Amino acid sequence: MILIVIIFLALLPTIGRSHCDTMNGPVVTAARKALETGNVNLVLVWVQTSGEAEVREAFLKTLAVRKLNPEVRELADMYFFENLVRIHRAGEGVAYTGLKPAETKPEPGIEAADEALRTGSLELLKRHLDESIHHGLAEQFERVTARKQYAPNDVEAGREYVKAYVLFIHYVERLHEAAAIPAEDHVHHE
Repeated sequence: MILIVIIFLALLPTIGRSHCDTMNGPVVTAARKALETGNVNLVLVWVQTSGEAEVREAFLKTLAVRKLNPEVRELADMYFFENLVRIHRAGEGVAYTGLKPAETKPEPGIEAADEALRTGSLELLKRHLDESIHHGLAEQFERVTARKQYAPNDVEAGREYVKAYVLFIHYVERLHEAAAIPAEDHVHHE
């Protein structure tokens, strides 16, 4: 089971549909709290050292103008959220594509990982990962075995087998590599 968790954590940085760029994700949630309390340190943990000065500057600008009126406050907060998430994503080595609405659903694995952290229990996450990995393995395996028996002179059928074989082997290889490499090796460091 722990191997499955390692695989999931190793693959997390490569998942395109992150939830760090949603209005109810952990980065914007921390940003709201930082603005409420005036404590920039609550968001600095979400950025690399190289982005800290830019976040501090955006934070101070936001605090300075958000007091003017509710419309300005909303605009200033969005300015801060956008910049913070952009800098956070850059630190992950991922392109920033804008803030997503709060109702944007992350990958089920991300939801299960957040739930594990919220509850202090890995059970739901382990079940989810077990199901996902077993389903993926079975699907790839069935695809390759269904194409394994082909007539020696049927080159197209042989190519279909080889294509399925390569996909299966690469799938297993990625799972194995993810299990063997600590997750932090997949995250961009300064």
